[in-house]
Order: sequence, then C-alpha cells, then structure tokens
Amino acid sequence: MMSWQLWALGAAAFAALTAVFAKLGVAEMPADMATLLRTVVILALLAAIVVGTGQWVSPRALSGRGTLFLVLSGLATGASWLCYFRALKLGDASRVAPVDKLSVVLVAIFGVIFLGEKLSGVHWAGVAMIAGGALLLAVRV
Repeated sequence: MMSWQLWALGAAAFAALTAVFAKLGVAEMPADMATLLRTVVILALLAAIVVGTGQWVSPRALSGRGTLFLVLSGLATGASWLCYFRALKLGDASRVAPVDKLSVVLVAIFGVIFLGEKLSGVHWAGVAMIAGGALLLAVRV
C-alpha cells in the first residue's frame, strides 16, 4: 500500500476539487440541500466500497468506544460540512477554503492537548505559517 503521504496528498487534491465543485453546485440550491445531496453520494459510494472490498462487519462486532468516537466524529463532520457549505454560499471558494484549513492548526493544538502528541519548534513554526497563510488569503485587499 502507498505511504500516508501519498494518501494525504490525494486527500488535499480531492478537497481542492470539492471546494470548486461545491461552490458551483451550492450556487444552484440552498446550502443545506447541497450538503444533504453530497452526503447521500458519499454514503452510497462508501457503502459500495465497503461491501465490494469485503470490509463489512456486523455493527455488533464493533468496539463500543470506537463506535462512540466515530459517531462523535460523524457529528463533527456534519457540522463542519453545514458550516462549509453556508460559507461557500456566501463567500469566495478561494477565501473560504483556506479558512476551513485552519482545521490543520486546530488539529495540531488538539493533538498536543488531547492525544499527547509532541511538536518540535520547527513544527510549531509550520503551524504558525499555515495559520498566517490562511488569514492572509481570507483578508480582502
């Protein structure tokens, strides 16, 4: 299997396409309807992948703790998508997406606080640059 870095680059590329396609789509319908449509597509695609690759397991076989955290993650994802689509409805994709990527900064901070992860000074400098870059892209000049 490929390295995490290649998967992460793929995620970034698809996230960029998501912003562009979502901005075009949300212009044609209410933001919450756009989010629902996107979610239905994702659900159908993932169901096909899980079944097609033989990864389906009975929900009873899943860890309770893992399930709880994935339900919480799903709720956070839904809230994020609702906010994102409303932001896209109101603002430029080239400004909304960088602000959305402040999640990278928050993940670094939350990773240290809640997961016990360690970041070096160089890593914190990178986090600060991401924050600064997102803010510079968000400001209209």
